[in-house]
Amino acid sequence: MRPHIPRTMATPSKSLVKYDRPALVSKKPAEGSGEPTCPTDAPRQEVQEILNRTFPPREWMEEDQVWRQQVSSAPFTTANVVRLKELLDRKLLQSRARETGLCPERRELYSQCLDELIRMVTIQCAERGLLLLRVRDDIQGTFAAYQTLYESGMSFGVRKMLQAELDQIYSRQNSSEMEKEKQSLRKRVKELRADIEAAKESNDERRRVKKEEREEEIEMLKSLNQQLKSQLEGMLSA
Repeated sequence: MRPHIPRTMATPSKSLVKYDRPALVSKKPAEGSGEPTCPTDAPRQEVQEILNRTFPPREWMEEDQVWRQQVSSAPFTTANVVRLKELLDRKLLQSRARETGLCPERRELYSQCLDELIRMVTIQCAERGLLLLRVRDDIQGTFAAYQTLYESGMSFGVRKMLQAELDQIYSRQNSSEMEKEKQSLRKRVKELRADIEAAKESNDERRRVKKEEREEEIEMLKSLNQQLKSQLEGMLSA
């Protein structure tokens, strides 16, 4: 039995990673006993399985029809690499990504570009592709750690800045003016703390949603794998 697919699942956004043409899985989420398969040579099938584990196939529903799209395992050429560079440059301009500093848009596009390069390398040499995937995951983990340190440093800097302003206020002789400014700064501190807390909660929620999405994809792939295994065992025992 196929895993439940929400009726509101939207069509996935365009990515720099090359995917095959979408394939119709079933008319409705409740129909269909397995994913479509097509005859192919063993080496390419093995590469496709590695790609599917690295980049899980995307599924979405459109007009009561479930569509599935997996990463392409077609060989690449130098022209493909050139087009990838041109597409990356064009998307960077379209998204108005900053050239320096922290920029989520630039980071996302370069991440997609790296995934596409890993896909190309995996097609040529699966072991090399898996090693690059390991390097990518380590870099992303290091970046996440630096981002946490950056956010902590920003919070510390804000606290020190506010403390310095409070110290200047305490040094003033006019007590009434000092008291007014102190109240104003305390209000700013509360607002900044509220903003920081809200940003933290929003970040935690995004991480939770992404984690749930990954878990759902993993469970779906496990179910599809078990389904294919059962079909294969049935065919072998027939």
